[in-house]
Amino acid sequence: MKNKVIWITGASSGIGEALVYAYNNIGAKLIISSRNRDELFRVKANCKNQINVHVLSLDLEDTANLDHKAKDAQKIYGQIDMLINSGGLSQRSLVLETAIAIEQKIMNINFWGTVALSKAVLPNMIANGGGKIVCISSVTGKFGRPYRAAYAASKHAIHGYFDSLRAEVADKNIDITIICPGFIKTNHSLHALTADGALYDKMDTAQENGLSAEDCAKEILKAVQENKEEVFIGGKEIKGVLFRRFFPKRFSNYIKKLY
Repeated sequence: MKNKVIWITGASSGIGEALVYAYNNIGAKLIISSRNRDELFRVKANCKNQINVHVLSLDLEDTANLDHKAKDAQKIYGQIDMLINSGGLSQRSLVLETAIAIEQKIMNINFWGTVALSKAVLPNMIANGGGKIVCISSVTGKFGRPYRAAYAASKHAIHGYFDSLRAEVADKNIDITIICPGFIKTNHSLHALTADGALYDKMDTAQENGLSAEDCAKEILKAVQENKEEVFIGGKEIKGVLFRRFFPKRFSNYIKKLY
């Protein structure tokens, strides 16, 4: 990916930030985005080659404006070779206690924001002979669990939508990779929304003991390089996908005990 143009959302923290450093180290030209402009400049300042890092703040919830943001991004280097959809929002609340507006917010950011931005860059990629779209999903995108209903729904939707899109653009040299992290040591749970929209502001124990964002980024780079369609990254928790497939009843009983 040296000298390739990569646009990374959610770049001000967590996996997105780790991906910025990883791709900067191999000489990619980067556009980094999130809502927090100050944090984006902090990330840029930490890059070895700052000349090839351009800050473009955006709000994934503002889907009506994402087409304009895509046009702004394309003007920076003239094209987008890869879009990494890493921006997103988690949840820590029960269905019966969560306001529908909060569930819609999670869906708008995680799913519709990702869809709108991807659709906005696709014509440019196709016109330039191809490109890559990477979506950071979650193992929760393969099975639901308590306190994550809207989050799980948004990630399930990513899989259905982008699996379909992959088939539609296969003849246009567009590669789509869906990354499913397990427990990664980031601030993901701190920024999760509770039932009334307040921040959870707690570090989950499993996340605290999870794989580092840097190691996760290394696995993502490898998956993208190998044009993998779907990859699971993490510890023993990612085995839950196989557990559910082959022992669905036992898995269901296990998930119920998490409540």
